[in-house]
Amino acid sequence: MRWLDEKGIAYQRIDVIADRAAFDEMIRLSDQELAPVLEAEGRVLSDFGPEELPAFFAALKKP
Repeated sequence: MRWLDEKGIAYQRIDVIADRAAFDEMIRLSDQELAPVLEAEGRVLSDFGPEELPAFFAALKKP
C-alpha cells in the first residue's frame, strides 16, 4: 500500500479475512488463496511484493 500511495495510485483495500464474499472473489480472480491480490484493468497480480508493482503497472500502459 505504501508503494501505491507514494505513486498516487488509487486503490480499494478489502479485508478478505473479515468478508467471506471478498475472499471468494479473490480466489475467483487469482485461482489461489494467498493475499495480496491486485486487479487493475482486467489484469491480476497475486501473492506479490512491492518489488513486482513497477513492472505490473508498466505493463498496463502497453497495448
